[in-house]
Amino acid sequence: MTEAPRAGSRYAAVVVLELLPAWLARSRAERNAATARLRPILDRYRDVRFRWFDADALGHGYTDFVICEFDDLERYQFLWDEIRDTEFFTLPLARIRHVMLGSEDGYRRFEAVRGA
Repeated sequence: MTEAPRAGSRYAAVVVLELLPAWLARSRAERNAATARLRPILDRYRDVRFRWFDADALGHGYTDFVICEFDDLERYQFLWDEIRDTEFFTLPLARIRHVMLGSEDGYRRFEAVRGA
């Protein structure tokens, strides 16, 4: 059995968040400062593409979501372990509502290994 090709294999996670009233009670300057404190963490995990989307006016049961794209599941996990240690989750200011994880073109890698 051959191993699936790694070139182009990527994973994505959609992390659905709910920012709590404690977050909204802060001034915009305080929110910006809290967000800026995430920058050093994100800089340590540049191999995890991290995109934050505001969805307050567009969804129900969530306020924001993050899309992470990565090749190494451990790096993704470590990124979130560090974020969970910040005030966003320790006070808390936010709650993770749901996580969806997928493998881009996973079926193609399966077929390559299976020989289909």
